[in-house]
Amino acid sequence: MRILKKMRYGEATVTVVDPRSYMTYLPFLPEAAGGNVAPRNLVAPLRSALKKAEVLTGHVTEVDHARKVATIQPAAGDSYELPFEYLVVATGSVSRTFPIPGLAEHGIGMKTVEEAISLRNHVMAQLDKAESTTDEDVRRKALTFVVIGGGFAGIETVAEIEDMARDAAKIYKTVSRDDMRFVVVEAANRILPEMGPDLGLWTKGRLEERDIEVYIETSMDSCVDQHVVLKNGMEFDASTIVWTAGVKPNPVVNRFGLPLGPRGHVDTAATLQVQGFDYVWSAGDNAQVPDLAAGEGAWCPPNAQHAVRQAAVLGDNVIAGMRGFPQAEYKHKNLGAVAGLGLHKGVAILFGKVKLKGRLAWWFHRGYHGAMVPTMNRKIRVFTDWTLAMFLKRETVGLSEMEKPFDAFQEATAPAPKPAAAAAPEKELAASK
Repeated sequence: MRILKKMRYGEATVTVVDPRSYMTYLPFLPEAAGGNVAPRNLVAPLRSALKKAEVLTGHVTEVDHARKVATIQPAAGDSYELPFEYLVVATGSVSRTFPIPGLAEHGIGMKTVEEAISLRNHVMAQLDKAESTTDEDVRRKALTFVVIGGGFAGIETVAEIEDMARDAAKIYKTVSRDDMRFVVVEAANRILPEMGPDLGLWTKGRLEERDIEVYIETSMDSCVDQHVVLKNGMEFDASTIVWTAGVKPNPVVNRFGLPLGPRGHVDTAATLQVQGFDYVWSAGDNAQVPDLAAGEGAWCPPNAQHAVRQAAVLGDNVIAGMRGFPQAEYKHKNLGAVAGLGLHKGVAILFGKVKLKGRLAWWFHRGYHGAMVPTMNRKIRVFTDWTLAMFLKRETVGLSEMEKPFDAFQEATAPAPKPAAAAAPEKELAASK
């Protein structure tokens, strides 16, 4: 958007290649899982937001720097080569996982809108299952929810789904909040490390007041058959295992022939130019950008606060590179952090000094992210959702059938089973005798 805004008419063509046709506002994923933001309102269609750009739905599978061409694999059809003069790599991040037995089969991520909505539907389905069974083991497993990771994503997710489940329990006759178990597992010695030790400890206390178990300095060793084994010796069955234990650069950057840092990030200078290339820039979660405000040897953390500001500098530098002007360096001092802990509950730290807790922090969290969500259309829709929620009860419908939307039609088109043979009338039986 920055490049399109500053580019002169006819100066260049901007082509955006992405496997999805929309951009997701990631900070709203926990609220989407909790049902406070409609899923369609946390995504922005690329073609609507970038009207002056050429948007291609597909993957970049290879970059040939000698010929300056990128190989595109579209959503349908054969791959082809796309020439370029300047290249921007902004592929973002994916969930960072470990080879834990059972995780691939039973874990639920929180990096896409699809995962957030799937989690919401899954949680509601577990409440339905618990209400409908007489087996205590099945019921206990269905009502046990585990979140691995005590960063922003993990804490906001467990707080939102606990809030939702607490509200939803009011419409069930045999399921109450006391029947549910929520567990947070964090390998570090505190949760929300970006908030500092004081606010992290305060948040842990508020979660525990809501009967959310928080275990620090431990990890999950296994979850085979949804049987969770923690390093601290605890074992229990859980039907819901949410994985939010960090992110890593999108591994697709390995194919682009660019220098990478020790953790797989694209190695960039403070100007966001990739080291050794004067026509390639990178920013966001997939880039290793020097943090000039923090000092020598520091790197910018992978968060939205840096990404959106890096994008503006990157856009200006691309235009400057096209016109032969010098590149500007990216420098930004952390403004703080905000986190929502469910409805009317939050925590925030501003400028490293001002600490907010409770409802005030929650209002600040909503105001900040409501202002940052892309496009005016989405801003209005999000604030409308929040306004209506002040007067209407939370929606507690789970659409678990959306996970397999074609099953009903396939069942309807399957050949009908042959009717069972009718029992012979008593008279015919007597006659046969």
